Amino acid sequence: MNKSTAATREMERRQELPLITPTELKSDATRDISGAMNAILADVFALYLKTKNFHWHMSGPHFRDYHLLFDEQGDQLFAMTDPIAERIRKLGGTTIRSIGHIARLQRVADNDAQYVEPEDMLAELREDNQTLAARLRETHGVCEEYDDVATASLIEVWIDETERRTWFLFETGRRRDSTGH
Repeated sequence: MNKSTAATREMERRQELPLITPTELKSDATRDISGAMNAILADVFALYLKTKNFHWHMSGPHFRDYHLLFDEQGDQLFAMTDPIAERIRKLGGTTIRSIGHIARLQRVADNDAQYVEPEDMLAELREDNQTLAARLRETHGVCEEYDDVATASLIEVWIDETERRTWFLFETGRRRDSTGH
């Protein structure tokens, strides 16, 4: 084995190891929590881009309201990304590095349709946010398993924000009957 092959193998081995960080969590906790959080991060980026896509391509009689709603929700999603990535790094994990990496991890389906009806945009984003809330709860369970209260507490805030987005999308797209329900 020549020097460059040995150096490459050593670099690959080091990349698989947790980062040296001041944490009490063990390597299995770092691996499991970082893995779950990286999947959340990829989903948040995918949902952010879908929300902005719908924001950019909104049309119709409710343009202004929906356009502003999607812009606000996109900003909220984007604001989640840095704290998620930094938490992963604090735990000693590595995080996503590219759009391709996001594409490999994301579970939120893209929507590349040329045209989407505004009501369908609302429904799709509502469902995606509901699914994100469920996945955040699953990740919270991983954090509880390893007694990672710091990550769990961040996730609790993101669950609340995600449920709020879901509620707004539901109320905005709902057909009201004569009783207001």
